[in-house]
Amino acid sequence: MDIKIGLIGLGTIGSGVAKILKENHEILTAHLGVPLVLKKIADINLEKAKGLNLPHEMLTTRVEDILDDPEIEIVIELIGGCEPARSFLLQAIKQGKHVVTANKALLAQYGEEIFQSTAAHQVDIGFEASVGGGIPIVRAIKEGLAGNQIKSLYGIINGTANYILTEMEKEESPFEEVLQEAQEKGFAEADPTYDIKGIDTAHKLTILVSLAFGTKISLDQVYAEGIDRITPLDLQFARELGYKIKLLALAKDTNGEIEARVHPTMIAQDYLLATVDGVYNAIYVIGDRVGSTMFYGMGAGEEPTASAVVSDVIDIARNIQKNITRRITPTSFCEEYRKEKKIKDINQIIASYYLRFSALDNPGVLSRISGILGEHNISLASVIQKGRQIGESVPIVMMTHEALEQDINNALNKINNLPFVTEKTLLIRVAELD
Repeated sequence: MDIKIGLIGLGTIGSGVAKILKENHEILTAHLGVPLVLKKIADINLEKAKGLNLPHEMLTTRVEDILDDPEIEIVIELIGGCEPARSFLLQAIKQGKHVVTANKALLAQYGEEIFQSTAAHQVDIGFEASVGGGIPIVRAIKEGLAGNQIKSLYGIINGTANYILTEMEKEESPFEEVLQEAQEKGFAEADPTYDIKGIDTAHKLTILVSLAFGTKISLDQVYAEGIDRITPLDLQFARELGYKIKLLALAKDTNGEIEARVHPTMIAQDYLLATVDGVYNAIYVIGDRVGSTMFYGMGAGEEPTASAVVSDVIDIARNIQKNITRRITPTSFCEEYRKEKKIKDINQIIASYYLRFSALDNPGVLSRISGILGEHNISLASVIQKGRQIGESVPIVMMTHEALEQDINNALNKINNLPFVTEKTLLIRVAELD
């Protein structure tokens, strides 16, 4: 007996999967007891197969050669994007095939539809590689932490953004310059919008919230803000104040109300999460019984992500051997126990804030700004103004105590319209990891 696999997409991750299935064949068989056989690979550009030493008969440009093959029991989708990936997965499921994907954008937008289809056709789906690359966070939440009520989770889950912030702080270089270097080194895409604007992180957080809190959530309910307004000056001020700035995914369940947001965040330097630099990812999960846990590793790249894909293949293959399916539901919670929970609007969150104003260095400016903040129920924890440049624009940094975001926004709208304020105020939220 063997278990045959079809692979759709031979890009970076697909190539990694093909290599693992070929080069680690013996150890995979030892884990499983039967061989995993990659029978067919479909891609519109078969030039990608050069260098992999794959037999010609394994390659095709027709996805139907995989979907219509009754011998193929597991289909791996690694083409990315929503279409035609969604259609391919649904067709495979309809044919009774189990599926594996690393497609976080697809799951964030169409996950509920796909999961319902797997239930209707009694097949399994694996998506470990959709969040955190090689970090086994999906399996950890679904199985390892299943005895807990998850209280909150915080994640650095975009390596590109984390690399840029790390290099900006280390080299004291502006955002645009570091982004260009990241693109030249292959750490950032030619179009980095999803990474630097927080969209990629929001895709992943949507998946994690569904798993951790047993509720349906759509991508448009996750607040997302990027890192493109952060400057080396902000990173310097953060360091002096005892913080690091990270693009953080945050989710909390407070009395059945969910916070789900992505934005640049100041976290204390002595938090373990603050030490995660470069292209590495980490997810910090707090359960009511286990307490604080952290999962760390390579969040992207050919081999770590391919490793996660193959782990899903092995998991499903074990189910095939035992002639069972859906031992664990895709969302971790049985459908009848999933609850509709309110997703809190960003304006209703309560946090402390870092505010960097750019204002003319004139008498009375500081008191006018602090006065407006006070009028909106915002109290200050500290103020930093370095040097004097009478009549010139200078940075003024204020750290607030906890305040309602709506009050902060109302105050900033008023402050930003003052004649001596020279550019839009930068706001960075401060997170206490509890």
